[in-house]
Amino acid sequence: MENRVKDIKLANIPQMDVGRITELLADSYSVLINNKKPIKIMPSVMLWGPPGVGKSQAVRQIAKEIEERTGKKSVVTDVRLLLFNPIDLRGIPTSNADKTLAIWLKPQIFQMDSSDDIVNILFLDEISAAPQSVQAAAYQITLDRVVGEHKLPDNCIVIAAGNRVTDKSVAFKMPKALANRLLHIEVEDNFDSWKEWAIKSGVNDKVIGFLSFRRNYLMNFDAKSEDLAFSTPRSWEMVSNILNNINDDVSEVYPLITGLVGTGVAVEFRTWCNVYNQLPDMDDIFNGLRPRVPKSPDVLYALTAAMTSYAKEHKEEITKIANSIRYAEKLPPDFGVVLMKDYMYIEKDYKRKLMAIPDFAKWLSAKGKILNGVIK
Repeated sequence: MENRVKDIKLANIPQMDVGRITELLADSYSVLINNKKPIKIMPSVMLWGPPGVGKSQAVRQIAKEIEERTGKKSVVTDVRLLLFNPIDLRGIPTSNADKTLAIWLKPQIFQMDSSDDIVNILFLDEISAAPQSVQAAAYQITLDRVVGEHKLPDNCIVIAAGNRVTDKSVAFKMPKALANRLLHIEVEDNFDSWKEWAIKSGVNDKVIGFLSFRRNYLMNFDAKSEDLAFSTPRSWEMVSNILNNINDDVSEVYPLITGLVGTGVAVEFRTWCNVYNQLPDMDDIFNGLRPRVPKSPDVLYALTAAMTSYAKEHKEEITKIANSIRYAEKLPPDFGVVLMKDYMYIEKDYKRKLMAIPDFAKWLSAKGKILNGVIK
């Protein structure tokens, strides 16, 4: 399954994971904004990829990074073009005051705050699924930043996204005239990039642990399959939301999980979650009691995910974090590296706080060089 997904690629454009896309685009836009140069210098961007791979997530992350790098508030206007008619972009025609000319009422999407302390992002989602008449109305937005009489403010970034024709989703072939107005990037799934985002975003530790154990289930999309439910970064985020906010007992919400990722994956996930019964008590670990270390790899994956989740909840309690690092010395070396790497994902620049802990500094000095060779 994984190989079939990897084989579906667009020719002649770069492939990047969400983390790299976020870094590259946020940096590019922030350079323009901080140097007080026009945002329109940067061409409108088109993100391609299969359903659920993380295109919308990338836009949200870009907005967050721009806020952090520029000190300005980012506002995302999410427009699902599949649901739009051309008139929705152009506006409703009406007559002027003396009934001699037609004028167009401004659509809601153009009601943006043009203040200097705001950065707007117009996200034209599902552009490849929109009828070609709607795509044509997007010509002016992507190149000229206008539709008819209506103009985007100067503080607006334009990013479009859509599925590829090969994904067998609703998709029309993009006209060459529109394609040539865009900077194209294909979004590819990458577990390490997703995991970093997942830890920072509070994705349920059972989801992170299971996918660490079965990485190929992060993106289980097959364009040839007729299945309605399949695993993607988006569907796993929805599974996490159920576990975090409705019921953490996988068996109790198993039918809901099945409806998101499909029966086969859901069965494996439920079975794997039984390993949580074999985990040592997290309070014991973080209070320095040094309980027994499990030996089975599947349990160790669950242990590192559970410890990272606990550490995130107690990230300011340095004594507890130090106790857990001392416990990690008893883990098999590869899993100790996994855990320390995950700790560094807890929040941006959390590595600085870890470096203040003598045990972590000692560990980093001894084993830091193998971080890039951690379990694949």
